[in-house]
Parts: sequence; structure tokens; C-alpha cells
Amino acid sequence: MRFSTKAITTCAVLAALALALSYLESFFPPLLPLPGVKLGLANIVTVYALYALGFPSALAILLVRCTLGALFAGNASALLFSLLGGLAALLAMAFLRKAKGLSIFGVSIAGAAAHNIGQVCAAMLTLGSSAPLYYLPFLLLVSLFTGAFSGLITACLFRAMAHTPYGAKGENHHG
Repeated sequence: MRFSTKAITTCAVLAALALALSYLESFFPPLLPLPGVKLGLANIVTVYALYALGFPSALAILLVRCTLGALFAGNASALLFSLLGGLAALLAMAFLRKAKGLSIFGVSIAGAAAHNIGQVCAAMLTLGSSAPLYYLPFLLLVSLFTGAFSGLITACLFRAMAHTPYGAKGENHHG
């Protein structure tokens, strides 16, 4: 698939935004004082890109964000967690996006849950143990809230964009 200059530029701007949101989130106090629990503000960009630009662009943005985020943080193990979580989320959302009756909120919640599953898989690979599976039910519960938050922000973004000359492609993103 070939990308136009406009598409490449849009992806670059969105990847930069996702990186900035991820960095900005590191300054917030944790939602809960437990590992792996955060809002996932960069995932808003992934949801937006999937709906507005399609899977190939969303995948490119995700790969750039994960790679550069790990590189800037100087943390190679973060790349495994970020990639497995992000890819699992994007694949789940791409699959469910076309499901009838499932709004952007449901798709975003499924993406948050898949992201946590991917990160637990990364933890299992890193530790060589199935112990992280015991933490998964709690993370899945949290993903209901973080995914709904991301879905809400993305739906608001699409609603606001509909009133500009740069509006979305005419899809119904609100469910």
C-alpha cells in the first residue's frame, strides 16, 4: 500500500501527538498505586487513527509511537510491553470496529482489555512464569473505565471534527 504525502504527514503528526500524550501522562499521579494501571492517553490517538485513517495508518502510528517511546525512554523492555499491548489492542479494535451495534466506546473498551492481555503476555514472557495471569482480572476490570474514557474522548473529538472543514469521513463513530 502506498501512502500519499498528506497521509504520511498526518501519521507523523498523530505519532508525535501520541508520544507527547504518553510523555505527558508520566507526570500524572497513578490512577491506582499498582503496576500497569494508567489511563493510556496515547491510545486515544490509536482509536482515532483506526476510525479516521484506517488500519494501515493506525498500525504505522502505533509502531512509530512504541519504537520511539522505548528509544526516548532508554528502556528496551518497555518496547516489548508497548508493542504486545498496542498490537493486541489495535487488532481487537480493527476486528470489532465493523461489528453492528458496537459503538466506539465498546471498541475502545475491547482495545483496552486486549492491551492489558498483551501486556500480561509480555510480563509472562519476561518473567518466564504464568504468575502475571493472576493480575489479569483486575486489569480487565480497570480497562472498562480506561477504555470508556478513551472512547469518550475520541467520540468527542469526532463530534468536534464534524464541525470543521477537516471533518471525519462520514462514519458514525458515536454508536
